[in-house]
Amino acid sequence: QVQLVESGGASVQPGGSLTLSCKVSGFTSEDYAVGWFRRAPGKEREGISCISTNDGGTYYYESMKGRFFISRNNAENTVELHMNSLKPEDTGVYYCAVEPLGLSSLSRLCRHPIFFASWGQGTQVTVTS
Repeated sequence: QVQLVESGGASVQPGGSLTLSCKVSGFTSEDYAVGWFRRAPGKEREGISCISTNDGGTYYYESMKGRFFISRNNAENTVELHMNSLKPEDTGVYYCAVEPLGLSSLSRLCRHPIFFASWGQGTQVTVTS
């Protein structure tokens, strides 16, 4: 059974940094995509970035480029989201999700989060002074 557990959420001041971690277990595919998404209060889910666990390829939503960075640690089965220069509008619940890449491209899969079948419970990030 696939299980994803996010951690690292916290309350930080504007301009601060935070690293979230997504621990993936129970996944049998050797090549899968892990994506990070978020939902701000009163807003729809928003995509951040995805990474391929096989070749480390990445995809970033345009609005997330420059402040958010995704990385993987295959030995630990974790994917991290490094967030810098945080703003109050980054406040929200951050989720990771996993899906086999199969024949799909990472970018296509990442742009359609509905294709991700397995999701974590989310971790809260609050940016406030």
